[in-house]
Amino acid sequence: MDSVPEVGIVEQLWETDPIPDAELRDSVFDAVEQLEFDGVPDGGEVAVGAGSRGIANIPTIVSAVVDALDDRGYEPFVFPAMGSHGGATAEGQREMLEALGITEERLGCEIRATMDTVVIGKTPDRDVEVHADANAAAADAIIPANRVKPHTDFRGDVESGLSKMLVIGMGKQRGAKTAHDWAADWSFREMLPEIARLHVENLPIAGGIAIVEDEHDDTAFIEGVPPSGFLDREAELLELAYEHLPTIPFDEVDVLVVDRMGKDISGAGMDTNVIGRIVYGFEPDPPKPDITRIFVRGLTPASHGNGSGLGSADFIHADLFEELNWSDTLVNVLTASTPRAARIPPAVETDRTGLIASLSTIGVGALEAPRVVRIRDTMRLGRLAVSAPLIEEARDRDDLRVVEEPTPVEFEDGQFVDDVLEPGDH
Repeated sequence: MDSVPEVGIVEQLWETDPIPDAELRDSVFDAVEQLEFDGVPDGGEVAVGAGSRGIANIPTIVSAVVDALDDRGYEPFVFPAMGSHGGATAEGQREMLEALGITEERLGCEIRATMDTVVIGKTPDRDVEVHADANAAAADAIIPANRVKPHTDFRGDVESGLSKMLVIGMGKQRGAKTAHDWAADWSFREMLPEIARLHVENLPIAGGIAIVEDEHDDTAFIEGVPPSGFLDREAELLELAYEHLPTIPFDEVDVLVVDRMGKDISGAGMDTNVIGRIVYGFEPDPPKPDITRIFVRGLTPASHGNGSGLGSADFIHADLFEELNWSDTLVNVLTASTPRAARIPPAVETDRTGLIASLSTIGVGALEAPRVVRIRDTMRLGRLAVSAPLIEEARDRDDLRVVEEPTPVEFEDGQFVDDVLEPGDH
């Protein structure tokens, strides 16, 4: 195998209704009004939890939460609620927030970063200690702000969202490690709700700011969820998030090229709901898509070298390998009990070599008409580069539009010349 197939461009046709930029802050202010501040004194401190994910408009959303709290006469501060990310150091987590645009200058308030926790109780049946960020636990009220979405490791009534931010994110490295250690014996689908209830009962949780994004990774829905309906409402919002989950529009793919992976894109580096591969090890892979080979080209700057999820790839570019911070990656996979997430795939020097290596290992039959897909990352799936067989399939589908006909892939010194999937592309 010494040649690569021609590729064209297809777009997915989605009907979306994102919140206009001009209305975003008002939506956040309305969400804060839905929370419960009983018992919070005038001038009381309110801890706002922010995570490490690349959530659309997250600096604006967190800043608006801070401003809304300030208008109500409270003293807000922001704390990193991201488990062991950032190398499990306070400074590393502060840097991750800054990489997302969440800075003290923009917020107009303190960012209090610590890895210290306090034990707020134990689970009734298993006697598991429940940890919480020491700064947040000392505040008069706590508000996590997070995107509700399908999780990459398990299925349950609540998955990735407000409850997970309390249990894993606000639990810091100790809480995250405890939860993941117990997950094999006590599934996440049962553990998260039980421990989240303990947080609500034992801490001054005023509620959470829940965000749901559409297929284009735009903010579609913001709601303030009070503690009285924390788990039930989050379960309903998760159903909404599933309806808007972007996926690769082809069930069978021979080679998937991913321009970049990273912790700001997914906790698994690449969303397992998109690639059909789970690195956790205690849950079965999703039934689709069926992808034979995955070649990953790069790592997002906001990951700060954390390559957790690398083990999902079959080949990686050497540039990605050089960017890896093995210490941060090791801390993350140990905390998450996912050692295979950091397994090192073969590294190739060029994009062309990565494509050839992938194609040469898919089998003889598949080479007659290889089904190749290239994406920017697993969050941005509106625009895809695909080979001729998939272009022909797209012509007969109402949910896809052919934007560009197949042409030869151009290389310079073995690297892609064209960047058909720009960062701003949906």
